[in-house]
Amino acid sequence: MEQREMEQIMQKAEVLIEALPYIQRFNRKIIVVKYGGSAMSNEELQKNVIKDVTLLKLVGFKPIIVHGGGKAISKWVGKVGKEAEFVNGLRVTDEETMEIAEMVLSRVNKSLVTMVEELGVKAIGVSGKDGGLLKVDKKYSDGKDIGYVGDIKEVDPKILYDLLEKDFLPIVAPIGLDDNFDTYNINADDAACAIAKAVGADKLVFLTDIEGLYKDINDKSSFISRLTASEAEKLINSGIIGGGMLPKLNNCTSAIKNGVSRVHILDGRVPHCLLLEIFTKHGIGTAIISDDDNLAKGIHRDKFCPENE
Repeated sequence: MEQREMEQIMQKAEVLIEALPYIQRFNRKIIVVKYGGSAMSNEELQKNVIKDVTLLKLVGFKPIIVHGGGKAISKWVGKVGKEAEFVNGLRVTDEETMEIAEMVLSRVNKSLVTMVEELGVKAIGVSGKDGGLLKVDKKYSDGKDIGYVGDIKEVDPKILYDLLEKDFLPIVAPIGLDDNFDTYNINADDAACAIAKAVGADKLVFLTDIEGLYKDINDKSSFISRLTASEAEKLINSGIIGGGMLPKLNNCTSAIKNGVSRVHILDGRVPHCLLLEIFTKHGIGTAIISDDDNLAKGIHRDKFCPENE
């Protein structure tokens, strides 16, 4: 065997050894992955994300996927001659748009189930309507009625626990019911956060269209690889963070305050970003941690440091 070939083999072995403590640390722990953005519209990236989640399942994690489908919904809304309308980033959803959204999200859901099944892992797709998973109130945007958009008021995770116990990978579409059993569309970030809190997830991961969190989005040197929940709140209150990242960061801090150990913001356009973030010492995205985390105390500077948790 040539020296170069041997070195390549040894590098692969070193990668596996580096991943070992993380596999041990998170064995049988629940990880919620919010999947959306550009990674859903590119077939190759889509397959990479599903491969990552499937691998997590096979090495002992208990992943739950919560997916969006906003771009696909807008596409189909346009096909029926309607124009997508948004208020403060929320889709105005009349009855017809709600029907389209549910149809599209169901299609996306079953497509993801198929991809997982092709990789040899059993998956089941559900919506928040199934088993009373997501119960909502009508959501308003600055007092304005935006239609069938739901604000989650209760999560009943029994169906997810049952699926995990039976060794299935749950894939959740963000649709819920109100007290009158009317159907509502739910922001996928909100759904993922609520589910992560309800199941006591060890990790919540947001796959986005940016590398992570910046103090100044126009200054690449201002990238933040790790911060505590209180530091995140200071950024929110400072007014530095804006746009679509603001509600996402609010969800991150809320999850940490409600028992989720770590929240990660990753660029879903990077192939195998999940594996790079979870199985390497420094990761590639932004990690939000609790204030009393060992990392926050300076005991260890690696992003995950399972030996100190």
